[in-house]
Amino acid sequence: MANTGKKTKGKQKIEIKMIENQDDRLITFSKRRSGIYKKIGELSTLCGNEILFIIFSPAGKPFTFGDPSIESIVNRFLNGNIHVIDDMHALIEAHRTVRINKLIQLYNEVQSQIDSSHETQKVLAQQITSGTNSNRWWETPLDQLNPRELYERYSHFSKLLDLFHFSRSKKIAIVFSMLAPTGLAKDAPTNFPLS
Repeated sequence: MANTGKKTKGKQKIEIKMIENQDDRLITFSKRRSGIYKKIGELSTLCGNEILFIIFSPAGKPFTFGDPSIESIVNRFLNGNIHVIDDMHALIEAHRTVRINKLIQLYNEVQSQIDSSHETQKVLAQQITSGTNSNRWWETPLDQLNPRELYERYSHFSKLLDLFHFSRSKKIAIVFSMLAPTGLAKDAPTNFPLS
């Protein structure tokens, strides 16, 4: 039977300390250098600023990283065109302006919805107060309705009739529950008016 156990220790936490052996230190640096460059690139993308990084290897050799390029950053510093604070202020102002414009647009949309709602409310109020036949749909003669309108009318009246029956049953149940303790429930009529 073959040994199915782990052959390596796997990923383990290591203590951070100075690597004493010079060759081991150089090998570790060369393995980690691309990961460091990747993280620096992500940092520059997130910040949106130019970055110049100089890393010295254990042997003292400098490794540089610049975004967008080392030359552009060096030329900017050599020419005295350092506008880091001004650029940051402009970036903040641009973001603020975009947010304000979005809020204004949202406000205008909500205001137009409110205005149209007020207009609809006024039209409905005017129709109710004028007493037009459009508000008295039940008075329209049946012979003037098309089949779809007849079906809708029938379904509305059916629902209304169901509500009446439900309400009547509820009132009867309430009356019987009030009469039951007194013993008068035996003599109470079941077909009384729904006033």
